[in-house]
Amino acid sequence: MTHPPLSASAQRVQDALAAAGVTAQIVEYDVPARTSAEAAAVLGCTVGQIAKSLVFRTVSGAPVLVIASGAQRVDEAKIGALAGEAIGKADATFVRAVTGYAIGGIPPLAHSTPLRTFIDRNLLRHETVYAAGGTPHAMFPIAPADLVRVAGGSVADTAPD
Repeated sequence: MTHPPLSASAQRVQDALAAAGVTAQIVEYDVPARTSAEAAAVLGCTVGQIAKSLVFRTVSGAPVLVIASGAQRVDEAKIGALAGEAIGKADATFVRAVTGYAIGGIPPLAHSTPLRTFIDRNLLRHETVYAAGGTPHAMFPIAPADLVRVAGGSVADTAPD
């Protein structure tokens, strides 16, 4: 099955996956999937298999990426403890500046700047998870172990107790 050419943002992620030795194919769907529930509906998987990439900003201004299960909220106090300082939500301008992507399409790799990354251990329960591929329309499957490797992240407990 051939796919139409990818958008520039999705191609950048596809190239980064290939460079990392991951054979996953990004697919750009006709409908956007800006939320984990929308992504799961498009892909026909569980919400827990969605690897959502969320950018936070520490009080000192450093970006922190959390790749969380779509079925879980992120405990900002836990992430702050892991990061060594309090964090808060980052605005869209900051997110685009540090990742190179718009909210809703942030991939787990190929960012504009290196990001300190924490990966929700709940994602490791699945054989395959699905991440955004650079746009709200682009998604790809990846094994959790490959996700941890390409994201350069630390596996952590990121969900509320």
